[in-house]
Amino acid sequence: MKPKVITIAGSLGSGKSSTASGVAGAIGYDRFSAGDFQRATASTLGLTYDEYQKVAEQDPKYDRMADDALIAAGKIDNRVIDARLGYHFIPDSYKVFLFLEPAIAATRIAKDAEVNPARLKESVDGITSIESVVASIEERLASEKRRYHEHYGIKDLYDPKYFDLYIDTSKHPLHEVVGMVLNGYRTWLES
Repeated sequence: MKPKVITIAGSLGSGKSSTASGVAGAIGYDRFSAGDFQRATASTLGLTYDEYQKVAEQDPKYDRMADDALIAAGKIDNRVIDARLGYHFIPDSYKVFLFLEPAIAATRIAKDAEVNPARLKESVDGITSIESVVASIEERLASEKRRYHEHYGIKDLYDPKYFDLYIDTSKHPLHEVVGMVLNGYRTWLES
């Protein structure tokens, strides 16, 4: 029997959190967010999220803490997990990837910062322009790519071969993305 776990990975700003929340709410599952876990850890250390990423690049214990929390979350049925490496640590899950070009993601992140104060804490300088958000996205992605390759041997975390469903979220509004995930998940459970 397949585990009742959906992992949602994706590029920065692609809508992982919103999609995970929408899917979890629609089917009554709990939601776990690796990003929320890391932000909480950063906050307890007195760091911004960007600063935390740099510390994690130098000391793998921070990634291991997040990995352990992710693995524990994946052992519980009826869960939607929002984590870039969820597919890696929970390989039997229904694996979804949400893709979005960095320029579009930057616009979404900047807009989200207007209503979500946590976004402003992600950067040392705050969100001052679309260009600064794109630079922050590219810096975070480069850091994660280095760490994921070094620690886990993952060369391309965006490779579609790892996923059951791959969605370009620039082409679909949130409710359609949620519907696509739910439909794919139901079909996967029945197969």
